[in-house]
Amino acid sequence: MAETPTVIVVDDDPLIREALGGLIRSVGVHAKTLASVSEFLDEGRPDGPTCLVLDVRLPGYSGLEFQTELAKANIHVPVIFITGHGDIPMSVKAMKAGAVEFLTKPFRDQDLLDAVQAGLDRDRVRRDQAAVDADLRARFEQLTAREQEAMAYVTSGLMNKQIAAQMGLSEITVKVHRGNVMRKMGAKSLAELVRMADVLGLRHTKS
Repeated sequence: MAETPTVIVVDDDPLIREALGGLIRSVGVHAKTLASVSEFLDEGRPDGPTCLVLDVRLPGYSGLEFQTELAKANIHVPVIFITGHGDIPMSVKAMKAGAVEFLTKPFRDQDLLDAVQAGLDRDRVRRDQAAVDADLRARFEQLTAREQEAMAYVTSGLMNKQIAAQMGLSEITVKVHRGNVMRKMGAKSLAELVRMADVLGLRHTKS
């Protein structure tokens, strides 16, 4: 069963907050409305695909400052900015930092709904990739220490003979390790194993 997407609206104006929440709910998307960034930090992000609709000017934190803090904390939530006081440098800064959209009030309802859809789609893709990466790392952790070492050498382009010399093993033992790695990682080719190593950040420099 697909997880429920959620749009979190953060705006200190209660009328705008509820109007935006109502608009988002009108297209069948779950919306939470909050008055400040501190409320968001207290509640945390939901499970399921999520995006944030943030007013640029907020009590305590500005929306742009909060975007920066999220990035520093490695929290990946697509952000849509809304403002009644926007300017070009501000919008450029927001977009360069990864914002989905920067909307100046008054904006069309459809523009916000389109941005929300883009933000949720972006988060779905990120979550799917994170799940794939986690599965890959779990498979890697099932390898023995020797198999992990062999995988690093194999994906760095060394031949079995060179790997054997590096690891102090016979070529036959290296071939066994190599076969085990391919099987346990579910790699159908060396190229696929190399791509897995790239995701894992696994590399030995040739010597």
